[in-house]
Amino acid sequence: MNASDTSLKRHGLARVLSKMGMASRTEAARLIAQGFVRVNERIVRDPEHPTRLGIDRIQLKQQQLSKAERRVLMLNKPRGLVCTRHDEKARATVYDCLPNEMGWLAPVGRLDKASEGLLLFTNDPEFAARITDSESGPDKTYHVQINRVPDESLLRALQQGVADNGEFLSAKNVRILRHGAKNAWLEIVLDEGRNRQIRRLLQSFDIDVVRLIRVSIGALPLASLAKGEHRFLSDEEIVLLTLTPTTNS
Repeated sequence: MNASDTSLKRHGLARVLSKMGMASRTEAARLIAQGFVRVNERIVRDPEHPTRLGIDRIQLKQQQLSKAERRVLMLNKPRGLVCTRHDEKARATVYDCLPNEMGWLAPVGRLDKASEGLLLFTNDPEFAARITDSESGPDKTYHVQINRVPDESLLRALQQGVADNGEFLSAKNVRILRHGAKNAWLEIVLDEGRNRQIRRLLQSFDIDVVRLIRVSIGALPLASLAKGEHRFLSDEEIVLLTLTPTTNS
């Protein structure tokens, strides 16, 4: 076998466990350090131990591991939850909405504490990377309530974008869904995912966000999923997410 064969490529053991969908890299490192992981029958305590995925025999707590079946879950995230498993400030997290026995699943991207709506989880880091990739990942669509009624020039300015702290922020598409005398609901489509992008973009124009709800990722809608409820995606939905081109709406 040629030495350049990809099957001979080694990665750190914690990374391998993460790629297998068994734990986050941080959790895997903890299990390894505690002596719960064997590689080729030998206990390994070094999270960076060079390991060949699919070749070396890996055991976790005496149970031989194989790559886990990919699982993708969608949650209608309520407002007020943070997207982390363990919060240093003891705040409520999105994992409070999920059963403890569900196994390791990590958020695909983030919604900040004040934001609501569609949030994906998966045990497949490669799938997560495809969904969050700024160049090839699917568009994300949001419904945003703001504290004013914008005119057409403001909508164009939001799409043209602004610089903010060294980053260029813009929306792919913005339109008014409905409005009253003093506020409006906008539909905002993003083709990239910078930290608090919509809030920062609107704040650049002295616009405050009243509510922010992610309503779809690519062709996957939040639809009728109730607040705080979750469900696993079908194989067809997963394929559709990874194949759907970005929208032009």
